[in-house]
Amino acid sequence: MRKFWMMAAALLALHTAYAQEKEEQPYVPEKDPQVLQQLDEWQDWKFGMIIHWGPYSQWGVVESWSICPEDEGWTQRKPYGIPYYEYLKKYEALGNTFNPVKFDPSKWAKAAKAAGMKYMVFTTKHHDGFCMFDTKQTDYRVTAPQCAFSKDPRANIAKEVFDAFRNEGIHAGAYFSKPDWHTEYYWWPYFPPKDRNVNYDVKKYADRWQKFRQFTYNQIEELMTGYGKIDILWLDGGWVRPRKTQTKESLSWSKTPPQDQDIDMAGITAMARRHQPGLIVVDRSVHGPFENYRTPEQQIPDKPLSYPWETCMTMGGSWSYVPDDQYKPVIKIVHNLVDIVAKGGNYLLNVGPGPDGQLHEAAYTTMHEIGNWMQVNGDAIYGTRAVAPYKDGKVCFTRKKDGSVYAIYLLDKDEQLPATISFSGITPAKGARVSLLGAKEKLGWKKTDGAVEIKIPASLQRKPWQYAVAIKIDKVS
Repeated sequence: MRKFWMMAAALLALHTAYAQEKEEQPYVPEKDPQVLQQLDEWQDWKFGMIIHWGPYSQWGVVESWSICPEDEGWTQRKPYGIPYYEYLKKYEALGNTFNPVKFDPSKWAKAAKAAGMKYMVFTTKHHDGFCMFDTKQTDYRVTAPQCAFSKDPRANIAKEVFDAFRNEGIHAGAYFSKPDWHTEYYWWPYFPPKDRNVNYDVKKYADRWQKFRQFTYNQIEELMTGYGKIDILWLDGGWVRPRKTQTKESLSWSKTPPQDQDIDMAGITAMARRHQPGLIVVDRSVHGPFENYRTPEQQIPDKPLSYPWETCMTMGGSWSYVPDDQYKPVIKIVHNLVDIVAKGGNYLLNVGPGPDGQLHEAAYTTMHEIGNWMQVNGDAIYGTRAVAPYKDGKVCFTRKKDGSVYAIYLLDKDEQLPATISFSGITPAKGARVSLLGAKEKLGWKKTDGAVEIKIPASLQRKPWQYAVAIKIDKVS
């Protein structure tokens, strides 16, 4: 009996600790009215592009992680077995030979616009520390004299990208890695790095850590002042955080004892918003006042979330350029988009340019096909919010601000539009007009055993619909 009670007490303690961990990580709503307005507009955009690019594209390897001395699948050096410092020297020299002479961000931007994307996020600096912008804080940058591309008039790549996308009416977001594995203020060469974290004692060497804080602040201020209108500051590297904000997940990222990696997000955010009023700040995975929206990676939540969120996901199989990358079928991407939007989220889809500055041809054909679908069905996506029951079988629901609702039927591959589409949970109001986007006919409907049946005329069934169709119900009861 004593063992029973001891076990019960232990289970209760575990349950309590788990519950407290869950309770201690609530979403912290933003208070700045300009930011709240920008967040509301961002939730209308729904669909965007993220671009991972750097000198590592020359090798077709994962971005940054191969120089991280952790024994994980995504950190393996290729070919396997190369001594660490020999590999690091060769990796860091990639900046010198990086010469994307076919770089044409206007082509990317036009393709993104045609796909229906409303915003983009560009990697100004990933964890390896190589800067794709003209920073004054380090020579490890694309505009440095030793870099092959530095003499090109397009050398300030981040500026070229932001300008090209804004010229197409697409909102600009800056990805920035908080950790920096090149600067001596984060990975001090005096000590070998042991994992992804700072490699020295930040309490013992407080002056060095303060220099890293200033280095980070200065680089972000450069991005906030020299690159036009920036709508989103998208910060990655969630292990760089105050010790008090650590979670079970973030502690699992430490092979070394966790430290207080506080970079003064309050000061950075205040500075950034002085230069960019209304700026959305996304301090990824650090739940608190500087995570205006959350970013589940490569996954879609099972149910709607009570706060602003965005699924970031690769269009192919990799975040960075891989020569033979396999792209997701368009039907999968469209179904993901519908599922995400029905649950109240945004979809941020990644592409990885190659070493010459070009995208895979599959990226362009994929975006073109998505765009064809969005031209017909975009009204069921943009400017919508989640509405219960969100999904019923193969039908997802979205709600416009005027109260109208869309029932989006997910077509299987090669499926013909059926004669009847049925769903529960949403009922047209008396006298409501029910119609199919892309068709002029008014659709008939009836209630049967608690469900709604939408009748599809034979003339519409014979049309070559692809991926999904959206049924508009202008008034619901």
